[in-house]
Amino acid sequence: MKFFEITHKDKNSRARTGLIQTDHGVIETPDFMPVGTQATVKTLDKEDLNTIGAQIILANTYHLHLRPTEDLIAKFGGLHKFMNWDKPILTDSGGFQVFSLGLQKEAKDVTSNEKLVSIDDDGVTFKSHLDGSTHRFTPEEAVRIQHKIGADIIMAFDECTPDDADNAYTKKAMQRTHEWAERCISEHKKNTEYHDYKQFLFGIIQGANHEDLRKESAQIISSLDFDGIAIGGESIGYNMEATKNILDWVGDIIPEDKPHYTMGVGFNPSDLFEVVERGVDMFDCVAPTRVARNGRLFVHKEINPKMYINIKNSEFKTDDQPIDAKCGCFTCQNHTRAYLHHLFKADEILGLRLASIHNLYFFLELMRQIREAIKEDRFLELKKSILG
Repeated sequence: MKFFEITHKDKNSRARTGLIQTDHGVIETPDFMPVGTQATVKTLDKEDLNTIGAQIILANTYHLHLRPTEDLIAKFGGLHKFMNWDKPILTDSGGFQVFSLGLQKEAKDVTSNEKLVSIDDDGVTFKSHLDGSTHRFTPEEAVRIQHKIGADIIMAFDECTPDDADNAYTKKAMQRTHEWAERCISEHKKNTEYHDYKQFLFGIIQGANHEDLRKESAQIISSLDFDGIAIGGESIGYNMEATKNILDWVGDIIPEDKPHYTMGVGFNPSDLFEVVERGVDMFDCVAPTRVARNGRLFVHKEINPKMYINIKNSEFKTDDQPIDAKCGCFTCQNHTRAYLHHLFKADEILGLRLASIHNLYFFLELMRQIREAIKEDRFLELKKSILG
């Protein structure tokens, strides 16, 4: 079984369609992956995810290590069985969460003045945000934890660099990431059997917003025996202008025959088109469900040029229209804007679920349209018709 196969290349851009083969199913690419941080996509169940067309979801190594722990998950036969999700799962390595928890080495607990995170060449020591207990991730431990969790695709442990990191700091973090990448591969190849299915390992390109370092990192990570290549760092998704630049810098370096993954892309519908146009196959973001829970709902441009509405606004109090008449999601097919407005104003949990269903369906339907457009060499036409 070939892990990744390109099925079509758009004639007018780097966009491409492909198939990722895992023991839990085939993923058609390019694809947006809903985030299920703590073994749940917030407010949604398995049937919701199947109905909206989710092919793969993400889970978070850092959070699952702290609660309920990888050992408990392994006792249940892995995360698929634990959460009753029979399609593919990807886990990150915890590197970004450690970064965001500690704001790198300078973060301190305001009450004790004690560092929350300490990074050294061997790994990272950090304190749990739940109870203050001390934990340590090394590259080997991050891989072992993910083996136990049992995701189909696991990530190498890296040092996530801030968007504005200077060249000296970025270079040191990048070199550390490269050393850790080789250690992750060695640990992964020990093939410790926790589960009866294959797990695939992706490496992560770092280098912040420095072209020379991004290119160097792309060359080194691409030379290693990874199943896929991810582009990481705080810049990706957080700073879309930088994201586009970075993808342009590394696009000719990373191997074409491996899946390309931008970590954290998907705050706006336009972001999906920008990375697909540059040859990206996979991307994820917590934003669609997070903003849904705050009342921001995605719509087509003819409804609002910003491509979202805030359902909490008073203008929707008596609106008998669906969120978006062009949307085929359960929410739009069954409920009005006025009802959603009421649920949010009344702090009813159902409002969060219906909003999350809509936003994820909106993204996944865009991805279905994007895949079809690529196959017909009209990706740029679709981009123009959706984004204007």
